[in-house]
Amino acid sequence: MADYATQRFNMVETQVRTNDVTDVRLHQVMNTVPRERFVPANRRAIAYADVPVEIAPGRFLLDPRTFAKLLQLANLRGTDTVLDVGCGTGYSSVVIGRIVRSVVALEQDADLVRIASDMVPASGAPNVAVVQGGLTEGHKARAPYSLIFINGAIEAVPDSLFDQLAEGGRLVAVIQTGAQGHAHLFVKDKGRVGERPDFDATVPVLAGFKKVVGFVF
Repeated sequence: MADYATQRFNMVETQVRTNDVTDVRLHQVMNTVPRERFVPANRRAIAYADVPVEIAPGRFLLDPRTFAKLLQLANLRGTDTVLDVGCGTGYSSVVIGRIVRSVVALEQDADLVRIASDMVPASGAPNVAVVQGGLTEGHKARAPYSLIFINGAIEAVPDSLFDQLAEGGRLVAVIQTGAQGHAHLFVKDKGRVGERPDFDATVPVLAGFKKVVGFVF
C-alpha cells in the first residue's frame, strides 16, 4: 500500500520549500490535505509528482510547486473571502479554506462539481461552498471577493472577474503568452487594477479565457 503521508512530506520538502515558498502555513496545510483523494484512482501513483495531474479530459490539478508559489503570491489572509475559479475536484479550495475565512469553489464541469461536492465536506471544509457556473463569469451572488484564484493558464483575465474584486482585492493567475507562462498578481486600487508579473510557470491552459483582439486596419 502506498505511503501517502510520506509522499506528502516529501512533496513539501522537495517541491515547495526548495522553491522559495516560505509560508509555513502552506507547508502545514499541504502536508495535511490528502491530495491523492482528489485525483482519479488510476492517477494516484503520480498524485505527489512534480507534474500537473489530469483529473478529467483537459482538466488538471496544478503541480505542487506552481500551486504553492501562486498561493504565496496571493498572500492568503485569515479574513479573506476567496473565489477559487476552476476548482476541479476541490483540492485547491480545501487547501485555501484551511487558511482563509471562506471560499466559493467555482466549477463548470458537472461531473467535477459532483465530485467536489462530495470531497469538500468529506475533507472537513465547512467554510467552502461548491457552486456550478461559467468560469469566466465568476459568481456574482457572493461578490465582492478579497481574493480570486485561477487554476490554470489563461490568455487574459476577463473584466467580469475584475468587477467581482473588492477594493484592495487581489487576483492571481498564470498568464500565457505563446508557449511561456508567467504568474501575475493583480490588485484593485481605487477602482483600477494594476498588475505585477512574478515567476515563470508552465501549466495547462484553462479553456475559455481568451484575450480580446481589437480590430486591425
